[in-house]
Amino acid sequence: MSFVEYGDTIKDGDTAIVFLGHESMFPVKVQHGTVTQTKYGVIRHSTDLIGKKYGSKVTCSKGGWVFILHPTPELWTMNLPHRTQILYSTDISIITMMLELKPGSIVCESGTGSGSLSHALIRTVAPTGHLYTVEFHQQRAEKAREEFREHGVEHLVTVTNQDVCKNGFGVSNIADAVFLDIPSPWEAIGHAKSALKAEGGRICSFSPCIEQVQRTCLAMEEYGFTEINTLEILLRVYNVRTISLQIPDLGKAAEDNSSTGFDSSNPSNQASAAVL
Repeated sequence: MSFVEYGDTIKDGDTAIVFLGHESMFPVKVQHGTVTQTKYGVIRHSTDLIGKKYGSKVTCSKGGWVFILHPTPELWTMNLPHRTQILYSTDISIITMMLELKPGSIVCESGTGSGSLSHALIRTVAPTGHLYTVEFHQQRAEKAREEFREHGVEHLVTVTNQDVCKNGFGVSNIADAVFLDIPSPWEAIGHAKSALKAEGGRICSFSPCIEQVQRTCLAMEEYGFTEINTLEILLRVYNVRTISLQIPDLGKAAEDNSSTGFDSSNPSNQASAAVL
């Protein structure tokens, strides 16, 4: 199983998504002899999961059923264990587009956090690209390495535990793009420029406060970046519902016409009615 390559069959050690409904799903690590409890009953990994195809409908011990889905970065974003606040698919999509990422791209990222964006970046640059991600917090960095290994993408990512504002990304002149999601991104702009290729590249900084955005934009201008712009991405979900409206009583048109001597077969009447 890999987050960047689809596997048809569930195997021991895979990470799978147990889908109970659009608003209810969770990840599970498939292991021989293990059981998973759901509101519909028990799922036995050895008999109910291993060897079955992804997308299968599995009946639980109480008679209810769930679907077992192959993991994707989008599903992982919705179900990952939160170690930090994360980016969701709405922001991830625009970031990926604005950085002009494609298979083979080299990307630098800080900070790694819970790995939501990291998984999407890895899927985008695979199979020949690479992600260099820097995380200040040691335990989060170690957990990210463990997850990347379990998800079969460790060959596409390098995790470094250090302060990007002081020590940079650990690489120079190789990146096509840099992404920053840190409290003071303006302090890392110089290191970001050093990581980018000599011919240039693209940089994106994600900040919740406009004061952070202002300082970062000034730092970008200082270091010679051009075409700087700021975007706000808002997701609006439409709530579709059925309502009943009272039918208005507009009267009886036929009776009204006859009472006024209106003859619908007379062309002149039709013409005058249209003008009026």
